[in-house]
Amino acid sequence: MLRRPTRTVLSIIGPPCYNCPVKLSDFDYYLPPEFIAQTPIEPRDHSRLMVLHRSGQTIEHSHFYNLGNYLQPGDLLVFNDSRVLPARLFAETENGAAVEILLLRRLEENVWQTTTRPGRRTRPGARLVLKNATGHTAATAEVVREGEGGTRIIRFSSEEPLERLGKAPLPPYIRTPLADPERYQTVYARVKGSAAAPTAGLHFTPRLLKSLQEHGIRFAFVTLHIGLDTFRPVRVEDLTRHHIHKEWGEVTPETAAAINRAHREGRRVVAVGTTSTRLLEACAIPSPAMKEDLNKNKVETSVLHPFSGWVDLFILPGHRFRAVDAMLTNFHLPRSTLLMLVSAFAGRDFILRAYQEARTRGYRFYSFGDACLIL
Repeated sequence: MLRRPTRTVLSIIGPPCYNCPVKLSDFDYYLPPEFIAQTPIEPRDHSRLMVLHRSGQTIEHSHFYNLGNYLQPGDLLVFNDSRVLPARLFAETENGAAVEILLLRRLEENVWQTTTRPGRRTRPGARLVLKNATGHTAATAEVVREGEGGTRIIRFSSEEPLERLGKAPLPPYIRTPLADPERYQTVYARVKGSAAAPTAGLHFTPRLLKSLQEHGIRFAFVTLHIGLDTFRPVRVEDLTRHHIHKEWGEVTPETAAAINRAHREGRRVVAVGTTSTRLLEACAIPSPAMKEDLNKNKVETSVLHPFSGWVDLFILPGHRFRAVDAMLTNFHLPRSTLLMLVSAFAGRDFILRAYQEARTRGYRFYSFGDACLIL
């Protein structure tokens, strides 16, 4: 299902200013449960849109179908085309006890890194049975070993039935069943591999995409398969000690060329989602050889490199953005790495003020919630 990595990991942990440590508590806020969207808006592009202008620290309120009003001809929208796997599986132990499995990452044929619940039933050596709708065994599995961060490495007898048996892996804060599993996919989703949706893209419709193209907005696509850190809370106050989970990503030569061309021509690169942002920023970090050349010639560059491999870039305030000029995103959980990323892009105080205004005006939060455009 997933393509194997072909290159190395791109990694930066923590902010450049170690004399100014950033704390987990700096990214906390209170959100009453009633603000968490339980179902998606229909049509997709009728969600609300908060527009943040970084230059003047001002806020506008609109709707997503008006996105084109805030973009300019020549702007390059960069989408994450990862498709969500039906990664939530239900199994039984040999004693008939229920176990829930979430597929995170394919390690090799039939072998996956997973999270399981409850963990006490999936210790190494445990054997599991996955049944179909008629109650017959469709596949078996064995817990091979424990993985990093409390994960489990599971070997399945066959991957073939997993897609039929699996359910959409909705986040734990969504309690309402999803009538149409495709509603947790973007309309341009193509490459299977994510354990969660790149939710900023859920607002786009084919009609809106066509309208944007007709107005001169250009498109490019990257792939970043969303993994464990979407579900795993940050547990350390000193954020330089948090190790973000690796995710597999790809930027093709064609996409890298389109982004570099946009920068040369003075056009904006607008990342659709924090996933696209992380991958692009990782690919724009200068190599040691490039840094030496830049220092020698006293110039800066925004050259972005094609890439295929594992990414664990952790973006905190202090990060210098090289690839992304504007960002489209949703409203994120408190104390999350995603909230830290948008705070790095727009400023923590501005983001928290915007979130307070969103609550005051009744915006919907998280995966099925409203959108935020940061210019």
